[in-house]
Amino acid sequence: METTDQTSPNIDQVSTPEDLAHKALTIFTKEAIKAVCDRGRFYVALSGGHTPQRFFELLSDSELTKKIPWNQIEVFWVDERCVPPDAKDSNYGLAADTFLSKVRIPAANVHRINGECESLEQAAVDYEETIRRIFRLKPGQVPRFDLIVLGMCPDGHIGSLYPNTYALIDTDDLVAPVYLMEGDFSRITLTAPVLTAAQHLMILISGPEKAAILRNVIQSEPDEIKYPVHTLWPILDRITWIIDGQAARFL
Repeated sequence: METTDQTSPNIDQVSTPEDLAHKALTIFTKEAIKAVCDRGRFYVALSGGHTPQRFFELLSDSELTKKIPWNQIEVFWVDERCVPPDAKDSNYGLAADTFLSKVRIPAANVHRINGECESLEQAAVDYEETIRRIFRLKPGQVPRFDLIVLGMCPDGHIGSLYPNTYALIDTDDLVAPVYLMEGDFSRITLTAPVLTAAQHLMILISGPEKAAILRNVIQSEPDEIKYPVHTLWPILDRITWIIDGQAARFL
């Protein structure tokens, strides 16, 4: 995969969270139509959390949605908490409730992570096998998603690539388990090689609690261990950062 000498993010600053959601919808729709026209399929990986919720709602209730070729879209997840799919903390559950249950996408095109699996390692292996099957990958190949939707948390992690976890430095697997300390859910996540292979990534950042970390991440020298989002610095030319006014207040 090619790299870039670009040194700063492509930031699309909007005023409000609502503007952010509409901008994300526009990019999603454009990328879906283009991929289907070019190759007959659109492969997308979604994240969870509060920030994309309004964007997801628009996917089921917008004039643009009518243009989306849902029967030719393959939906995956960047990461998932180790909870059942109907749990309030499930990333799959958020997408299912907000748009997947309301659009005409075949059930066979929705590929959720088995977060309720008793073995995290088995769940990771199973999801990697699903990815390899759907993308028809040969041994050693990495999938190239058309679009990956990410957020960034106040500690600079993306997906579930947390600081000081093995998943952050795992370059052998497509999917890895993430064991977190008591009080938080363990998780399953796509690894950095999958993220950096994507055709296009969209990072959604909203709210005042993200302002300080966004400033630090952008102004600091790349340090993947301290700020996992820096794993994406070699591909900055393929990333669109959509940032609302509150998150951008220190830029």
